[in-house]
Amino acid sequence: MTDKLLEVKNVSKNFGENSVLRGVNFSLDKGEILGLVGENGAGKSTLMNILFGMEVIHHTGGFEGEIYFDGEKINFKNPIEALAAGVGMVHQEFSLIPGFTVAENITLNMEKTNSSIISKIFGKKLENIDESKNLEVAGDSLDTLEIKIDPNDKVSEMPVGHKQFIEIAREITRKDVKLIIMDEPTAVLTESEANNLMKALKRLSEIGIAIIFITHRLREIISVCDKVIVLRDGEIIEDRANENLTMEEIAKWMVGRDDENAVAKRVRDKKIDNSDVILKINHLWVDMPGEAVFDVNLEVYRGEILGIAGLAGQGKLGIPNGILGTYPVGGECVFNGEKLDLGNTLSILKNKIAFVSEDRRGVGLLLDEPIFWNISFNAMQVQEKFIKRVMGIKFRDENQMKDLADKYIDSLSIKTMGSFQKAGNLSGGNQQKVCLAKAFAMDPELLFVSEPTRGIDIGAKGLVLDALRDTNIDDNTTVIMVSSELEELRSICDRIAVICEGKIAGILPPDEDAEKFGLLMSGEKEAALNG
Repeated sequence: MTDKLLEVKNVSKNFGENSVLRGVNFSLDKGEILGLVGENGAGKSTLMNILFGMEVIHHTGGFEGEIYFDGEKINFKNPIEALAAGVGMVHQEFSLIPGFTVAENITLNMEKTNSSIISKIFGKKLENIDESKNLEVAGDSLDTLEIKIDPNDKVSEMPVGHKQFIEIAREITRKDVKLIIMDEPTAVLTESEANNLMKALKRLSEIGIAIIFITHRLREIISVCDKVIVLRDGEIIEDRANENLTMEEIAKWMVGRDDENAVAKRVRDKKIDNSDVILKINHLWVDMPGEAVFDVNLEVYRGEILGIAGLAGQGKLGIPNGILGTYPVGGECVFNGEKLDLGNTLSILKNKIAFVSEDRRGVGLLLDEPIFWNISFNAMQVQEKFIKRVMGIKFRDENQMKDLADKYIDSLSIKTMGSFQKAGNLSGGNQQKVCLAKAFAMDPELLFVSEPTRGIDIGAKGLVLDALRDTNIDDNTTVIMVSSELEELRSICDRIAVICEGKIAGILPPDEDAEKFGLLMSGEKEAALNG
């Protein structure tokens, strides 16, 4: 009889031509706590989706390799099969029913029932729910976690920290649960709640439940995990027992070694005057789903390229989307000494501020319109460029619009049949270049650009980064660049601000040690800045 509960052998996964996982091998013992860490895009979510049988895996061609769970080869086709086999998962997004009580949520689809004459004739579905027994079952699961929550209370009235414990209590209530996957379970918890969860994980381990624990908080990994696996670019970089490991070591494995060539590409002779503040952000909050922007304070210097880094959901995408009015926003932003009318997108654009969204198809482009329309649209609508008047009547100057588009098609190497081609028919990389051209056409003083190279090939990435660097140097455009790619930021930025849990954790020069960025992303501000 083996103690190996889970064995993953040479697992690989492609989405089209994009290789997300490559030759992943690891094992997990019964009752063992495995810490899984890695930057955004490292492959963590894809690996967990494979283990839990998420339909997206099978709808995209399945995976290569073999997985054994409790001695049996498995390939779950859906989460129902995974749950039946004893695999539970606590997702980042809550799946609770607000109008139900705590007990009703914990025992959902696992209710204790009493038979009746009718149910004996027509089947189990007509049995009566035993509310008192379900309250007892829910209470027992909560007691296992040592959390004080009344099973009779409505979930809608619970704080987010309690909701997380309810999700976990539901998973350990399942019959014969053997493995629980926890995806960032402490992201919504206070420090004391997170400490309580660490104790609960150890108790679950002691009763034989294995755990895959995904978190960006490296201190938690060190404190509770038996071993640590680091994923980077779809491959396992390290698989170590948690013996004398340090947060600095794990952070360095996550982000990789210094890319000296990338850092060397920065313009080192550029002079930035840190007394010339073009944008001052005070106590910014943004209500953007999936993003935590609670209290951002930041100064941006005129003429610099400022990077904003951080893990998924920590707030980096929320900053530009809030300031430009895509989502509800509060706080104060002072641009060139004047307060911006936050939430008023047109007013902000008229201040010669431009924004390249991370959602190029949903926000950035008019997919059914030609390229020349897309590039000139904002400049025409906001600044009344490309307008000619005939007898006092305004007309679009399409010749001027096409001339501008041709200029950017050439300078950005946009692969197209011509400026008349619809934007929706371009490849992702070329769509991104059109979004950049659309922003450049406004001659902005300040340019926000969010995930500018997401989903595009290496060659297009280089052209996009070169274009940002050129507009910064040649046009003196101040650039605020949000990216999940740390090395990309290090290759182009003058400073990099790291956001964690809705606040700026610290600001580092791009050539700082890689592990310090990882520590800041993980909330270890003191270790990163004073280490």
